[in-house]
Amino acid sequence: MFTESAVADPLPLSIAIIAKNEAANLPRCLASVRGWAAEIVVVLNDTTDASESIARAAGAAVHHRPWPGYRDAKNAATDLTTQPWVLSLDADEEVSPALRASITEFLQRPDVATFAGARFPRKVWFIDRWILHGDWYPDLSLRLFHRDRARWGGDEFVHEKVECRGPFATLRGDLHHYSFPTLASHVEKINPFADLFVRQQQARGKKFSALAAVFRPGWRFFRAYVLKLGFLDGFPGLYIAWATAFGAFVRYSRLYEAEKRKEPLIDAHRR
Repeated sequence: MFTESAVADPLPLSIAIIAKNEAANLPRCLASVRGWAAEIVVVLNDTTDASESIARAAGAAVHHRPWPGYRDAKNAATDLTTQPWVLSLDADEEVSPALRASITEFLQRPDVATFAGARFPRKVWFIDRWILHGDWYPDLSLRLFHRDRARWGGDEFVHEKVECRGPFATLRGDLHHYSFPTLASHVEKINPFADLFVRQQQARGKKFSALAAVFRPGWRFFRAYVLKLGFLDGFPGLYIAWATAFGAFVRYSRLYEAEKRKEPLIDAHRR
């Protein structure tokens, strides 16, 4: 059983956090990792709020860097760490007691050197409850990795992921995610993600498909709400399934717009 004495000596672990104006979330995130990891590194990107003083008060080493995109920002934070293992967190995340116990147990295993990383479920708080089904859970996230055997890869600005050179373990315990404090904050994310989708599709030479624009949203709703039991999360589960489907429809519609949009012709008779 996990006890405080089990982590009396800090683990050979660096916590790497990137943040921009996250003074509201940082105290919770930092409190969940303080005292059991050997090092906390916070990289602030174009920050103007009290994030720096909050991080320093928690004993973190603070660095300022311009924003290069999620992938490169997380690699920059990793490069500033000194311990063999790194746990990468966003400021709106929190290590649960159960996950803390699992990480401690994992890093103390005699065979830990055979692994390049470890993943665990991420659980989102939305409106009035933890979301436990649908597309949002378990959302297995590989965030714990050996510093010399992994790197953040994927797309430059979105959908970044850790790429390990070696096997990884799956741990128990949830990473808590407070990503959307209000429903409105979730709606606000639809267009920025659509912007990135259009940019990615164009970079890959992909064209608009009417079939995909119709089929993908319908499939996303059915998968999330029925196959993945999203209906068990009550009305928030219904909203998430519909919003996911609508977000997919917006993304494909924006791709259509990018390909077809033209300025209206000026009627010479109305000059």
